[in-house]
Amino acid sequence: MKKSILSMAVAMTLSATSASAADLVFKPGEDSRFHWENYEALKSTDLSGETISVFGPWMGDEKANFDRVIAYFEEATGAKVSYAGSDSFEQQIVIDAQAGSAPNVSVFPQPGLAADLAAKGFLTPLNDNVKEAVAKDYAAGQSWVDLATFENGQGKDEFYGVFYRADLKSLVWYSPDNFADAGYDIPETMEELKALTKEIVADGGTPWCIGLGSGAATGWPATDWVEDLLLRTQPASVYDQWVTNEVKFDDPRIVGAIEEFGWFARNDEYVDGGAGAVSSTDFRDSPKGLFQSPPKCYMHRQASFIPAFFPEGTELGLDADFFYFPSYESKGLGNPVLGAGTLVSITNDSKGARAFIDFIRSPIAHELWMAQTGFLSAHLGANPELYSSDAARKQGEILRYATTFRFDGSDLMPGKIGAGSFWTGMVDYTGGKEAEDVAKDIQKTWDALK
Repeated sequence: MKKSILSMAVAMTLSATSASAADLVFKPGEDSRFHWENYEALKSTDLSGETISVFGPWMGDEKANFDRVIAYFEEATGAKVSYAGSDSFEQQIVIDAQAGSAPNVSVFPQPGLAADLAAKGFLTPLNDNVKEAVAKDYAAGQSWVDLATFENGQGKDEFYGVFYRADLKSLVWYSPDNFADAGYDIPETMEELKALTKEIVADGGTPWCIGLGSGAATGWPATDWVEDLLLRTQPASVYDQWVTNEVKFDDPRIVGAIEEFGWFARNDEYVDGGAGAVSSTDFRDSPKGLFQSPPKCYMHRQASFIPAFFPEGTELGLDADFFYFPSYESKGLGNPVLGAGTLVSITNDSKGARAFIDFIRSPIAHELWMAQTGFLSAHLGANPELYSSDAARKQGEILRYATTFRFDGSDLMPGKIGAGSFWTGMVDYTGGKEAEDVAKDIQKTWDALK
């Protein structure tokens, strides 16, 4: 049974805490690595007596980290910022917007939801100065502008938000000790990665651990592989047209990207347990082969969250490390990065809401969370020295040197595709079904939706 709007609003109020009650965890002006000039400039914006409501997906430790960032905005401007987090954000923000009770600012975990609300007139577009600043200040800045540009109710493109906190997927994990013992170098191009894969087999080892198992969501890790490989074999424009189905799933370019995944996953010599084990191995268990003695595999491609499933006591940088999933040198497509991120948009316009957006796009707002934990930024002005760990700093550098950034494609597709037939199709493909047949079946599902 759905909760009433009133009961949900009460729950949000109870879960919200004023960031002004939080201590300033880093004393302004004390550590010169921070852009304290951003904080000082905020003091010229007097928002005394104004309350700014912010709603998003962050709860627990993430909420606590964000509250500590908000505290600086409150201290400088005199505003009160009330942040509420919910694991039902995606459903509740739609209810609130339709009821005319949306918060001033919303933090969207997926741009697709923001696009839906923009088309219904529930988002406030940002001005060209903000758009131009994002294009200039972010690595692959135009990519971030494009991701936040949606059609309004009249079908006209408008710029609607600033991305804050990114996630990185284009990573390959490995054991430095195993690489050192075998004399392997970190590959810097896709050509070198494929050559290393063959070299490991020639030496009697197994190059890759791959697992697609994830309960009802089995198959999703393969969609990330395909998305990453499409960005490495085709221009980003093809990727953009694919996620909207302007380029069909059974287009030869998409089939080719699926077959690129098959080059790694459908070769018994290349994968721990053989190709038949790929779909039945749980993605949470698949990286454990890196740490066996002797190693059951040497590499594992997965996003930045995967260390949570490494054996207890694994030390990043020592027992495990990562490198950028490389691009083809021969194709000249730059350094694309696949990932995700949270979009901060105005859902109930006010002077304070616009000032808060300006704060969120400033280097200091990124640095204040970077210096805590669990935050990656594509902002070129944020000081990478402030990352709380060497691993975060290295991942941040990959973001900074990206020439193209694209959001996880399956998350942008209709649910029956991106969280349905695409998942199951990849399981069928690793089980032996031809890529062209898999792609045709997925396209049939998409056509049926229309």
